[in-house]
Amino acid sequence: MRVSKVRRKLAQNQPVLCTKMNTLDPMVCDIIGLAGFDCLWLCNEHTGIDWDRMGHLVRTAAMRDMDAMVRVSKGCYTDFIRPLELGATGLMVPHCMSGEEAREVGRQTRFQPLGRRALDGGNCDGVYCMVPVTDYLKHANDNTFIVVQIEDPEALDKIEEIVAAPGVDVIFVGPGDLSHALGVPGQGRDPRIVKAVEEVAAACKKHGKHWGIPVSAESAPMYLEMGARFLAAGADVLALGPYFKDLRGKFEKLGFTFDPKI
Repeated sequence: MRVSKVRRKLAQNQPVLCTKMNTLDPMVCDIIGLAGFDCLWLCNEHTGIDWDRMGHLVRTAAMRDMDAMVRVSKGCYTDFIRPLELGATGLMVPHCMSGEEAREVGRQTRFQPLGRRALDGGNCDGVYCMVPVTDYLKHANDNTFIVVQIEDPEALDKIEEIVAAPGVDVIFVGPGDLSHALGVPGQGRDPRIVKAVEEVAAACKKHGKHWGIPVSAESAPMYLEMGARFLAAGADVLALGPYFKDLRGKFEKLGFTFDPKI
């Protein structure tokens, strides 16, 4: 059974870098894995991935020794356990609003004695019933990581109890939705966003939890200095658009004509 690279690095207080994928193409997943990223961020909140495609993406990531983290939609417990049973090692839960919600996420995604996750074992993460169930339960608990997102002012009021919740490994600040909720959409360095990040960092330090945030290569050192260890950078769609626009520009200089839509 594969060991989570994210869990291993975080246990050693090493920074983790994940990148987001929107195209849902296993070939793109394979390219990202070959580049050596720690974790692939898949999303079932803003994109719709059917379970068959999800399985292909997760297995492709694992083939390159890359963790797959799925941001789930906020629904019933099956939205949590299905990605895990397909082999995803990480779950990201958006818009966590309270300590009670964070504790319930931990309970539903961990096996005994840590929680009450529904038990099957006949899928990818249980090696299709080819290992003893006790080995499966321990391995799953040891190699699953749970990320909850702080994206709302209401969550900041509950940050201490959210961070302290058992079963939650990483607190992830979502500056996009948080800035939108605070009335300053897209302004990641607004004083209110800066203060929110500082509050999350302080609470995580107090309770011994890891935290993370989207970064660029330029901003990463600042957040690492603040204690962040789970960093997200880039996305496949961000790479494809500029590449093809740049390629088009080079051929325009050679006299080629185009009918650009953007």
